[in-house]
Amino acid sequence: MQALIFDFWGTLVEQGVHSPLLQAQEILDIRLPFSQYVVRMEKAMMTQPFPELKEAFAAVCQEFRKTCDDQQLEQLVGMWNKSWMLAQPYEETREMLEELKKKYRLILVSNTDNISVSRVLEKFKLETFFERKFLSFELGKLKTDRSFFDFILDECKLAIEDCVMIGDSLPSDIMPAKKIGMKAVLVDRKNKRDFSPKIINLRELEPVMEQVL
Repeated sequence: MQALIFDFWGTLVEQGVHSPLLQAQEILDIRLPFSQYVVRMEKAMMTQPFPELKEAFAAVCQEFRKTCDDQQLEQLVGMWNKSWMLAQPYEETREMLEELKKKYRLILVSNTDNISVSRVLEKFKLETFFERKFLSFELGKLKTDRSFFDFILDECKLAIEDCVMIGDSLPSDIMPAKKIGMKAVLVDRKNKRDFSPKIINLRELEPVMEQVL
């Protein structure tokens, strides 16, 4: 095993507000199952850079054919900014990244706009732990796209069997990795989901890795 591929939100860092994606859906009154909504929302907002968040949310409104007034856009921008501004790495994140970096190549992946993850990485000086980072707005594709992982493997000169994906989302992190035959570990901090292998926090990762391998 050479490389650990880490998701960002919910895996390494806790957002400053509860489920900003869900809050955006409620603000815009988008009446779709969350699983359908989130893919379209992230594709509209997180596969290209925008000069400002207001323009990013205007693209989301256009995707769902919603007429958004200035008040709604300001509410969305305020909520989203609060989410990354108040974000905090989980208690064990820095300690575990320091330890894991001694043994593995660490790679960061995230579906994100061009503001949130970059600002949090800079604020907490987390970028130094990772050999490479692959963010959806830079690649023009989401983690759920097969070519997302293909691109990472090619860029990092890695084979599928060289890697383990570690993330908190079954549909966005774990399933895309497993579809291409990559091993994956679910981070289930509330211990509510039925999946194996899974960990409650990053301190449990190495013992579980021994089972995975």
